[in-house]
Amino acid sequence: MTLAERLRSETRAQHVELERSALMQQLLRGRMPQPTYCALLRNLHPIYQALEAGLAACASHPGVAPVCSPALWREPALRADLELLHGADWSSDIAMQSSAAAYARRLAALVDGQPERLVAHAYVRYLGDLSGGQVLARIVSEQLGLRSGEGVRFYDFGRFDEAAALKQRFRAGLEAVAATEADADAVVDEARRAFAMHAELFDQLHAGASARAAEGPGS
Repeated sequence: MTLAERLRSETRAQHVELERSALMQQLLRGRMPQPTYCALLRNLHPIYQALEAGLAACASHPGVAPVCSPALWREPALRADLELLHGADWSSDIAMQSSAAAYARRLAALVDGQPERLVAHAYVRYLGDLSGGQVLARIVSEQLGLRSGEGVRFYDFGRFDEAAALKQRFRAGLEAVAATEADADAVVDEARRAFAMHAELFDQLHAGASARAAEGPGS
């Protein structure tokens, strides 16, 4: 099996479980209030920030370079969406969950110790963004009453053919990052860890949203 095939096969159960999580179901069904959506973006921001800083720092590493493409990077788009949907003070107004901080620390640690494992996190984030971005952009726009393109830059990879090309190049790059079976094993292991860390973050965000809803308006 290719590395891409192994990643898909060996993380499928976690992927399905994550899609069925309460937070993702709320998002996919167009039932996520704007404060919860902003909390989601705010907690994805440090993850992308750390991931993209790590990828840039390791851009010449042979186990990272084939999938390192600034065209995929989402941190500026996340920041822009948060400023539009919440305001300039989003980073201080919206709490960062402990799981998001732990995720960012994990990514920073990989840069110095195991940079090739960054590829797993790039796989989990960017292929998911490329695959479902246009659908989620439409759902979020309709749910929040946004004008076309506003507040959903996070999902914007250009035209459909441009997004498809980025996805194809990333998949091709995956086949050049793992020189040995042990390298591939490490990437797959890290991808499983990435899904587990996402699950923890989504559980924390859902719990926080539920607590705010129980407290009522103005809480």
